[in-house]
Amino acid sequence: MYENEKKEIIKTALLLKEYRLIALSGGNVSFRTQKGHVLATPSGMLYETMVPEDVVVLNIDGNIIEGTRRVSVDIEAILYILKNIPEVNAVIHTHQVYASAVGLVEDELPAAVTTLPNACLGPVTVAPYSSAASLEMGITTVKYINNKRAVILKNHGVITVGGTLKEALYAAVYLEDAAKTYIMAKSIGTPAILDAEQVEVAVEKFRPEKYGQN
Repeated sequence: MYENEKKEIIKTALLLKEYRLIALSGGNVSFRTQKGHVLATPSGMLYETMVPEDVVVLNIDGNIIEGTRRVSVDIEAILYILKNIPEVNAVIHTHQVYASAVGLVEDELPAAVTTLPNACLGPVTVAPYSSAASLEMGITTVKYINNKRAVILKNHGVITVGGTLKEALYAAVYLEDAAKTYIMAKSIGTPAILDAEQVEVAVEKFRPEKYGQN
């Protein structure tokens, strides 16, 4: 069941690792299918060793439909996000270093470079701490994501979301690039920040109907 979607989840996880947004078995990737089922990576497995059969299929209430692996410990939070943000189908959780570092000292990662609104739809809020493997992690995400595609969880990591796995992946990658650039700029001065109109233009330029290939 869902062989192609499972392959896409593993491919996405490996790309996260390639861009150094996760290490070892950290983080997770999940996706809601058109039938309303949720596919999620298993707990504590190295992504390089995963095969499609390792990806767990659940219903929206968390009951396992297919798979023998123990599902990600963050599944309760993931399901809460999917239930409460209907337009979201993909959820990625990482412990990416630069965005997490910003979350330790700032309340927001401002839109200092165009790629942040391109992929995340604007500045990204830093939410209060919530522990791994908790419902609070999902509640905090929904409360603080502010119609963006990413939220930074203080002392923890990052959640990115999207209608597709590609949207959530791009949000995670470009969030990290933006955080890295912001930190470097802060080390030598005061970063210039895009104004609201510039942010909106950057968002519009990256709409699927304008950017990329069909």
